[in-house]
Amino acid sequence: MIYIIDDFLSKKTFKIIKEGAIDFKEVKTPGKSFWVKEPSPELIAHFEDRLETIEGQEVENVFAFFREAKEGQDNEWRIHNDTIIEGQQPDRAVVLYIDSSAKGLQGTALWEHKTHGDVYNPPKELEEKVTEFNRLLKEDANDKSKWDLKSIIGYKPNRLISYPTNYFHSKYPNEFKKSRVVFVMFYKII
Repeated sequence: MIYIIDDFLSKKTFKIIKEGAIDFKEVKTPGKSFWVKEPSPELIAHFEDRLETIEGQEVENVFAFFREAKEGQDNEWRIHNDTIIEGQQPDRAVVLYIDSSAKGLQGTALWEHKTHGDVYNPPKELEEKVTEFNRLLKEDANDKSKWDLKSIIGYKPNRLISYPTNYFHSKYPNEFKKSRVVFVMFYKII
C-alpha cells in the first residue's frame, strides 16, 4: 500500500529541515553518483516516532539521507526498486518533498517493468536476488523501452509518501534545471 501525508512535519520543524538541507556531498557508487547529506540522529528518531504512530508498530531505520538533483547532477531516470539497501531488505521507503523550484508536473513516478510487473519479487536465493537486482540497475534502469509509466505522485512541499520497497519507481522528471531536494528513509517494521 502507498500512503501520502501532506503537512507531515510541523511548520517549525519543516522550516528547520529545509534551511539545513544544503551543502550536499557527491557520493560515488558503481555507475552512479548521488549528492547527499546525512541527517542528524535526532531527525531519524523523530521520523521513526512519527512512522511508528502511523504504522501502529515499531519501526527501525535502515538508511536515511537528504538528496539533491539538479541540472548536470543526478539526471538519469534510474528506474529501480529498493529491495536491497545497505545489505539489508527494508520493508518500506519514505520520501519527504522538501524543496523544488521546478515548474510543471514533478514528483515520484511508479513504473511497470515489462518482465517483472509493478513490483520486484526477488528470488529466495540471496545470490540470485542480488544478481537480478544489480542487472536491473545496470541494464534496465535507464532503458525506458523496458518500462511503462503507471502513475506519478505529485510533488508538494512537506508531503510524505511511503511505499513498499519492492515497487519500481524513479524521480519525475529525470532532470531538473534547478535544485530538487528530498529526504529519503528506508525502514523495517519490527
